[in-house]
Amino acid sequence: MEELILLGHGSGGGLSHELIENVFAASFANPLLLPLEDASLFPSPGERLAFTTDSYVVQPLFFPGGDIGRLAICGTVNDLSMRGAAPLYLSASFIIEEGLPVADLKRVVFSMAEAAAEAGVQIVCGDTKVVERGAADRLFITTSGIGVVRDGVDVSAQNARAGDAVILSGTIGDHGITILSQREGMQFRSGLESDAAPLNGLVAAMLAESTGVRAMRDPTRGGLATTLNEIAGSSHAGIEIEEGKIPVSEGVEWACEMLGLDPLYLANEGKLVAIVPAEDADRIVKAMRSTRYGANAVLIGRVTDEHPGRVILRTRFGIKRIIDVLASDQFPRIC
Repeated sequence: MEELILLGHGSGGGLSHELIENVFAASFANPLLLPLEDASLFPSPGERLAFTTDSYVVQPLFFPGGDIGRLAICGTVNDLSMRGAAPLYLSASFIIEEGLPVADLKRVVFSMAEAAAEAGVQIVCGDTKVVERGAADRLFITTSGIGVVRDGVDVSAQNARAGDAVILSGTIGDHGITILSQREGMQFRSGLESDAAPLNGLVAAMLAESTGVRAMRDPTRGGLATTLNEIAGSSHAGIEIEEGKIPVSEGVEWACEMLGLDPLYLANEGKLVAIVPAEDADRIVKAMRSTRYGANAVLIGRVTDEHPGRVILRTRFGIKRIIDVLASDQFPRIC
């Protein structure tokens, strides 16, 4: 561990994992927390509930395809959905820096209301604090959410098994490159837009087709590469993916080539990766493609009993290479 907190500790990469394991998990350890999933499941009278919380510190606050408010709602809805839960209720807390225009705050709040309506959830409680100029970066938002997991659904990063198929719901890197382009004032030949979206409808379609879905994650900070490494590590299984099958938009691909970035590590805010039984894969992909946010779903790889805990990429040239977790991130504060 470093002696001081670095921006890299918030990246979702290796430094983030060190911070979580050595500071938070070491002190808060309990059976509900230690799986370190996107949401924790706990029993209640008559049904299983899922509970999650997250904070949003994106810069800039507004960008093509969304804003900090839409991110906050979609992120919490998606964390619940990745455990197979149907999201129901959210809380929203705001830390506002003195001097933020009221018009900007109204714009963010309206965006949150629109996203909540799209996802079919309600914001039922919250809190507001205002801090002095310079004590925050305009606006920070924390959202928490509760959802219900129906009987027969068991979705966890620990469930991947050799022979399973790996499905990706669409193109990767759109959010990360959009934030970078807005932050640095870059213009690319293809219009870039964040993919921020609530995925509970997509997940509902998948589970309606098969309750055998084993694992799901939304590859936010750290991107697809980090997410697959987390699943491989939790399941003690190997994962192999095909570079030629991973969809990347023209704009993102061009930007990555120009800037020397790897789309596998770029953040996404409206995509999911799923591990499903091979025999169900085609039916689940078909169900995904019938939805708004799964239209470009595709099979990208498989789970294997070889190289447990590792993710292997087969390149377009047939060469295999290890896809590891970055210690930090290619750039910080993207959500």
